Amino acid sequence: MLNIAVFCSGKGTNLQAIIKTIHEKDIEAKVSLIISDKEKAYCLERAKHAKIRAIFVNPKNFPSKQKFENRIIGYLKEENIGLIVLAGFMRMLSPFFVQNYSNKILNIHPSLLPAFKGSANAVADALDYGMKITGTTVHFVDEKLDNGPIVLQRAVEIAENDNEDSLRQKIQQQEHILYPLAIQLFVEGRLKIEGRRVEINPENYNPQD
Repeated sequence: MLNIAVFCSGKGTNLQAIIKTIHEKDIEAKVSLIISDKEKAYCLERAKHAKIRAIFVNPKNFPSKQKFENRIIGYLKEENIGLIVLAGFMRMLSPFFVQNYSNKILNIHPSLLPAFKGSANAVADALDYGMKITGTTVHFVDEKLDNGPIVLQRAVEIAENDNEDSLRQKIQQQEHILYPLAIQLFVEGRLKIEGRRVEINPENYNPQD
């Protein structure tokens, strides 16, 4: 069984969707560890309710980013983590960290990358730009921000009366479907990275699941 660590800094709605889907679909994986850089993040409460080991790691307690990340790596090794899932983790991982878990880190971004790459609020950016369609992207993490090979994307239409809250809600609804699906494909060994492309073994794969 694959052990998964989820990194989050906020409410943890994607975390909840991942836990629920793994249980309901009987995916051969376990969310074994939650890491947060925010002491009051609600994702830690979700982890407590789900009886998952949850750790607040305060970056202010470390003299350097590498020492902060080394502490996290220590926790990952304790749980024999085979996949890291970033779910609203508002801290960029260093090349040092990424290289330690090459092709084993997934992230989700609320736009159709490369649109609004690196944005802290891609939902507002899409509205401000007058976009008609936005969406969400699951991608592997590399050394650059929002840059790794794309696993899955799903489009979301922007209605004339959408505001930031309503559009974010529509995007999150798709995220809660797409992210668990990407994790399932990873767990089942059906993702193959070829340069910037991620090939998906089509066995029983339905992009509308």
